[in-house]
Amino acid sequence: MPLIITALGIVVLLVLIMKLRVQTLIALAIVSCLLAFALGMPLDAVVPAIEKGFGATLGGVGLIFVFGAILGKLLADAGGAQQISTTLIERFGESRVQLSVMVTAFVLGIALFFEVGLVLLIPIVYQIHRQTQKPLLYLALPMIAALSVTHAFLPPHPGPTVIASEYQASMGMVLIYGVIVAIPTLLLAGPLFVWLLKRTAPQFLEIKSVGDVTALGEVKELERAQLPSFSISAITAALPVLLMLLATVIKFVQDAWQIENNGWFEAIEMIGKPTMVMLISVLFAIFSMGVMRQRSMKELTASMETAVRSIAMLVMILGISGSFKEVLLQGGVGDYVKALFEHSDVSPLLLAWLIAAMIRAAQGSATVAALSTSAMVLPLMEASQVDPALMVLATGAGSVFLSHVNDTGFWLIKESFGLSIKQTFATWSVLETLISVFGLVFVLLLGLVV
Repeated sequence: MPLIITALGIVVLLVLIMKLRVQTLIALAIVSCLLAFALGMPLDAVVPAIEKGFGATLGGVGLIFVFGAILGKLLADAGGAQQISTTLIERFGESRVQLSVMVTAFVLGIALFFEVGLVLLIPIVYQIHRQTQKPLLYLALPMIAALSVTHAFLPPHPGPTVIASEYQASMGMVLIYGVIVAIPTLLLAGPLFVWLLKRTAPQFLEIKSVGDVTALGEVKELERAQLPSFSISAITAALPVLLMLLATVIKFVQDAWQIENNGWFEAIEMIGKPTMVMLISVLFAIFSMGVMRQRSMKELTASMETAVRSIAMLVMILGISGSFKEVLLQGGVGDYVKALFEHSDVSPLLLAWLIAAMIRAAQGSATVAALSTSAMVLPLMEASQVDPALMVLATGAGSVFLSHVNDTGFWLIKESFGLSIKQTFATWSVLETLISVFGLVFVLLLGLVV
């Protein structure tokens, strides 16, 4: 019954948005309340659940997203994104520019959370779109696929990192196996999927113009002589990656050598937190893309205010989608899905994928799906002596299955690229499902040889 109620709630949400043209924020709020009542939540728990989900989501990604948007806007307005895109086109060639975007996203995505990588790469993708006139989603989908693959399979992303700890898997082996699984998965779910989509349903790749996408506002074209150097532009864009990577390496060395924690290590750990990383990166961008470019503080402030205003509604939608997710969690939908497989004799790798996929489809969060699955399959994993690192990857693959309206990422992609719900289903939802299925296939194949 909880799954039927959830399905009906999703249908109501789609009708409100697609047929009745209700604003997405309001529609999500209405359906969150209706689902809470239908799932039998106590009346005095409905509003706290909605507020908790909203606050938890924005508390986790709100400042990251705002600072990331500001960083992207400063980089774009000063010509840094234009310099990066121009250099990439020149070095890779226009015919391979899609590959250059995907490789860049994969490298950056190893150390960046999905949301941070997205807001940093969006202005670069916009700029390449302007210069090459290639369809925006032709460039964006492989980039999104690269970020999603790293999120699902590679530490230090939260899902793989925490699951590896639960399964007592070697973090190094998870990373090695993760790269082996991630690369072919990315190639199939990224460029190949876009190639097939372009030939079978090109209407889903069509956005009238980059002006339809307002996540970071309009960006002016600059003359080549006015652009900052590639090195300072690349450093500004990559600084969040470098800071997170530095903090991760130092933490790894500390754990490996069993060095006692002290104030210095605590400071490094604090600096490595995504919110602090983005704040430091914004301050550096003010210097590198502002002071060094002789731009006035008034002009920089205007850029930052434009960035924040442009993403205000998107941030609110992200928050209310967290309320939707919290209602499903407190309503017991995730627990019901787990109970379906409690006494199953299916292979641990396939079982981990199935449970994670169903929980993901039911409540939306990839991280919650992965963590919920680990508690279920741990006893079966220990009895079957399956490789723990492969279990981490199978769980990670299942956790990104079928992103739809109860997933924050669904709305993030929709709003960032100005897509319709139909376009988002045909592109983002299918892409995530392909990553999940291909990821499982390559985990099973890898399991035959390790």
